[in-house]
Amino acid sequence: MARSGLAKGANSGHITEQRERAARPSHSKGKLGKRTALCREIAREVAGLSPYERRILDMIKTGGSAADKRIYKFAKRRLGTHKRAVAKREDIKAVNSKMRAKAAGAN
Repeated sequence: MARSGLAKGANSGHITEQRERAARPSHSKGKLGKRTALCREIAREVAGLSPYERRILDMIKTGGSAADKRIYKFAKRRLGTHKRAVAKREDIKAVNSKMRAKAAGAN
């Protein structure tokens, strides 16, 4: 908020220039780094999907009405939170689309 230079009022006080503050290291917490992303990708490639993930993939393939909701409910029961369930659903959808693209490219 810019200062007005007046002694009273909403923006009271000496006129100063707002300085850009340096980003705190704590604000970068939780960001996915290159190394971690690579490690996870290799682990997924080597180990494959876990049984419950394969079941979610099967639900995506069979589809049908309200498939997203069923997948969400199943994932939420396994993972415990709404956020994790939605993230897992989107992750497995991405895996499915990658597999389909790979199969389409091979033909």
